Amino acid sequence: MGAMRNSKSRGCLVATLLLAIPFEVTTKNMIGPPTHRSWIMSRIRSTDTAPEMVIRKLVHSMSYRYRLHAKDLPGKPDLVFRGRRKVIFVNGCFWHSHDDERCRLSKLPKSRIDYWQPKLARTKERDRKNEELLMARGWDILVLWECQIKRGSGLAKLLSEFLGS
Repeated sequence: MGAMRNSKSRGCLVATLLLAIPFEVTTKNMIGPPTHRSWIMSRIRSTDTAPEMVIRKLVHSMSYRYRLHAKDLPGKPDLVFRGRRKVIFVNGCFWHSHDDERCRLSKLPKSRIDYWQPKLARTKERDRKNEELLMARGWDILVLWECQIKRGSGLAKLLSEFLGS
């Protein structure tokens, strides 16, 4: 219980400190001072994301064993099955620009389009190159999208077909 009170008081202290930082309100920093925006961006994870954890638990429950984020493979796949020469990427719909028209998570931001369009295009191009390199090395690839994982229907069957073949 004491830890909860300490964490709450630290949160209040951080909020108080952030409010005390003077900043000029412009379109560039509408979400707060640059230190706050930096803190928000630092909370975005590249590994151990919620969709990735769902897939890891599901694959493990199906008795498949895997390695995580192999640095020796292009793109550092999220799950690596070396004996089967198969990899799984768990992509966030926004960060990897999911093309499915049913996906609501991949919408481009309305502000700073001149920043976001090239950034997301580079990510998409990098993903394409990494997939080509992996296929050239003889690896099979499965890309799972955040929205697909949230829907959840047919994931076990899809994973079983991919890993079983």
